[in-house]
Amino acid sequence: MSPNPPVPADLGPECRTAVAAAEAAGALLRSRFPDGFTARPKGGSGDVVTDLDLLAERLVTDRIREDFPHDRILAEESGGTGAADGGGRTWLVDPLDGSNNVVIGLPVYVVGIALCVDALPVVGVVHEPVTGRTWSAVHGAGTHGPDGRLAPLRRPAAPAGPLLAWTQGHAVRRDDPAARALRHTLELRSRRLLQLWAPLVAWAMLARGDIDGFVGYRAEAIDLPAGALLAREAGVTLCHLDGRDFPASFTGPDTDRSFVAARPELLPRLLDLVATDAAAAAVSGSAPALPPTPRPR
Repeated sequence: MSPNPPVPADLGPECRTAVAAAEAAGALLRSRFPDGFTARPKGGSGDVVTDLDLLAERLVTDRIREDFPHDRILAEESGGTGAADGGGRTWLVDPLDGSNNVVIGLPVYVVGIALCVDALPVVGVVHEPVTGRTWSAVHGAGTHGPDGRLAPLRRPAAPAGPLLAWTQGHAVRRDDPAARALRHTLELRSRRLLQLWAPLVAWAMLARGDIDGFVGYRAEAIDLPAGALLAREAGVTLCHLDGRDFPASFTGPDTDRSFVAARPELLPRLLDLVATDAAAAAVSGSAPALPPTPRPR
């Protein structure tokens, strides 16, 4: 079992604020997609930031600050704001997960918001502007979508292999041996390996049961807790690559944010996939040379 954060008796107001803020930001994004924005490079790795990121982020953080003025807020573009005097409460805001997709006109992007208590998620919201759908989760109360609470799904593994998603953090080099070996192994032994450039989209798909599993290598901290809570409350099990429980904390080094997530009945098979000789050799620093591949987000 994952560590249990100290959860207030009623997180309804926090969840309602997060949902309302995410949906308002989604309406803004939808009104300006696909060509009502400007973009510029972000860092030297090929990432981008748009004026939509900044506008949506300001909208969300203003809503949270108005309702919960004593809480800390960490946002994708502006960093941290507010005093850390909210009893260990921190809001994480990813106002546009999938900026690279938006820039090329690909309608695969979402708004993500999480509330963490002592670094662990207790509220998670993901809103998809293109369809207008919202998924929300509260620690211990399940995950809810447009049609109500998501029921845990059980299904046997497909003979052709699982349908998986993959993400890796921005700091991971293109020639990182562990990332290359893990991705190569998953591509060989899965039915499909999705690389969406929008991890929260993959988390929502996993929570709904659209995909079988999700593997992350040194994942980004800002969007991880919201997505992980969505999946966990929908019946998904999260582990480190070696099978230890994965708490989905946003603190600590990115080397602590490599994970495998899947339905309980499929998790052993997925853990076997990431424990192959190639993956094990990569983690130990002696991976065989593999062809270079683009770095997905």
